[in-house]
Amino acid sequence: MKVGKDYIGVGCGAIIINDKNEVLLMKRAKDSRVDAGMWCRPGGKVEFDESAPEAVEREVKEETGLIIKVIRTLDFSEKISEDKTTHWVSLGFLAKLISGELKNVEPDKHDEIKWFPLNNLPNGLAENTKKSIDFYLTRAAGSHN
Repeated sequence: MKVGKDYIGVGCGAIIINDKNEVLLMKRAKDSRVDAGMWCRPGGKVEFDESAPEAVEREVKEETGLIIKVIRTLDFSEKISEDKTTHWVSLGFLAKLISGELKNVEPDKHDEIKWFPLNNLPNGLAENTKKSIDFYLTRAAGSHN
């Protein structure tokens, strides 16, 4: 049985804002199964025995080398593929950077990792990432300190 195909998968992603008011985004590899070539928030799959906040903190460390701390839940999104072969629910979190040096730990999965000013985001944002950023900008900005 495969998560997201044989049963609903649960994912998570983090909106991480640095002290320059920039958000960390990752460009998925061109051969990625999901959102190929799109800019996404860091994150991934929630494992069976961990909470979603624990999962996003783990995933960010695995992907970027950064240590983060979840501040609050932002939003959730659901994605069912057009051909009805995959189904994921994803939780978006606001997180603060604790420590670490940014690096692309999984270059086979991500072509680039980069900080972007919130007022100058790249084209090609993944749907769930855009939703989390929009939620942050309209409802959560200023309340995360």
